[in-house]
Amino acid sequence: MGKSKVLVVGGTGYIGKRIVKACLAQGHATYVLQRPEIGLDIDKLQMLLSFKEQGARLIEASFSDHQSLVDAVKQVDVVICTMSGVHFRSHNILVQLKLVDAIKEAGNIKRFLPSEFGMDPARMRHAIEPGNVTFEEKMTVRNAIEKAKIPFTYVSANCFAGYFVPNLSQLATLLPPKDKVGIYGDGNQKVIFVDEADVATYTVKTIDDPRTLNKTLYLRPKENILTQRQLVDMWENLTGRTLDKFSISAQDFLASMKGMDLAGQVGVGHFYHIFYEGCLSNFEIGEEGEEASELYPEVQYTRMDAYLKRYL
Repeated sequence: MGKSKVLVVGGTGYIGKRIVKACLAQGHATYVLQRPEIGLDIDKLQMLLSFKEQGARLIEASFSDHQSLVDAVKQVDVVICTMSGVHFRSHNILVQLKLVDAIKEAGNIKRFLPSEFGMDPARMRHAIEPGNVTFEEKMTVRNAIEKAKIPFTYVSANCFAGYFVPNLSQLATLLPPKDKVGIYGDGNQKVIFVDEADVATYTVKTIDDPRTLNKTLYLRPKENILTQRQLVDMWENLTGRTLDKFSISAQDFLASMKGMDLAGQVGVGHFYHIFYEGCLSNFEIGEEGEEASELYPEVQYTRMDAYLKRYL
């Protein structure tokens, strides 16, 4: 059997552009949704044109035009949606319900990968407000997919390295701290960090793999399961400098929400579950899931010491 034809929705986004690249690299006929609402966003337009130069095909369709979505979906075998669920960028999770309707009507899609790529929302029903909205909306999309009997794969990619690693997991910055670093509690909860390009590589490998059909793919590359303290030690060893460390109690961390905007409050809530509860690693993967690095040992994933070196 040949490789599936893939439509990437949200292909100009942070993870979407990497998914497009991975689809092309793995030899898939790659289609990228081009929305007329792009307007005067010259950066997105030029990115789309660069995809075209690399061999992707652009399909024009709009979420405000149901038939255009149906027509787009009918041209491919697999749909991967990467619309942002991050509140300080753009939060569009429920827009996917229109895509679910189009896939259901088209009736030809053999795999749909909705926009997930973070914590497994099925395990986050206890999440605190207002961050719980992210997980509730993702579960709304999942429920719609399963009700429509659309074949799926959900990807739980844990922590994108770019947002959590160079800053040593400090909020409100993406750059390494120079003098001091806040440690969440004792700093010993296991966290899982994954290079964004590796997220894309693993994601695309699933689409023709029967082992991942109607399952959740968890990205848990063993050498990237680290505590915050191990991450800080890694940076200190690379720089030869010791940072001043101060502990932040769970109570004080949650209290910092007061006065923050919605995006900040959501961020604090998610960090709390990751760094105080250990929600990424405090469970075993059951029959409903598979682990990416075990399924695809040929992928030479990026270790976090190598990731950090670009910030020296």
